Amino acid sequence: MIWLGIETANTPLSIAVVRDGKMVAEMVQNIKLTHSAGAMPAIEEVLTRVGLKPSDLDAIAVSEGPGSYTGVRIGVTLAKTLAWTLQKPLVGISSLKVLAANAALYNGLICPIFDARRGNVYTAIYQGMALEAIVEDYHTHIDDLLERLKTFEAPILFVGIDVDIFWEKIVTVLGDTAVRAPFSYDLPHATEVIRLAMEVTLPSVEATHHFVPQYKRIAEAEANWLKEQKERAYE
Repeated sequence: MIWLGIETANTPLSIAVVRDGKMVAEMVQNIKLTHSAGAMPAIEEVLTRVGLKPSDLDAIAVSEGPGSYTGVRIGVTLAKTLAWTLQKPLVGISSLKVLAANAALYNGLICPIFDARRGNVYTAIYQGMALEAIVEDYHTHIDDLLERLKTFEAPILFVGIDVDIFWEKIVTVLGDTAVRAPFSYDLPHATEVIRLAMEVTLPSVEATHHFVPQYKRIAEAEANWLKEQKERAYE
């Protein structure tokens, strides 16, 4: 079985092909190139290098969010378009879980972090090889997250390129229980998107129509519109 994996939920881009449970190729990059310009060419390049045509694929796995609205939309749109056009099943995997998978061998709690701006983060808490979700993916302020993490009174491994934005505050609040993952763990891998997708039951091709990104919060523009509508209602 041949899988294509797509990861564009944040600035890093990763594309991978896995055949019969073995990685054939993977591209991972962390450069300032918009995914709208780089994702599809990257898919074409990876498939070309391994001598595959899109029709050779058996299933597609995509990082479904949370993360950058634009990044998540691009990845999901590409995956849905390919899946429906090729009539192949599509599986979505949490982008936070994909990142946490880099540190699955860590003997403790794993906290992946994506910057959500204005002191907010997308985050979750996982544990063990099975990546058990101790705290499900959610959107919160970094201060609230750290207060929550203090209650665990256990070592916590922080992973992700955005951890550096908050690291000083993390150490101040958590002290020695805060552990910084090696930089080599900080980029999400499309291979992990596929590995995690292989652990779930494949959906029907028809389910592709109903596949939606998992943003975990509404967009700022939508929030402002709702606020405006609410204010008008009281005028």
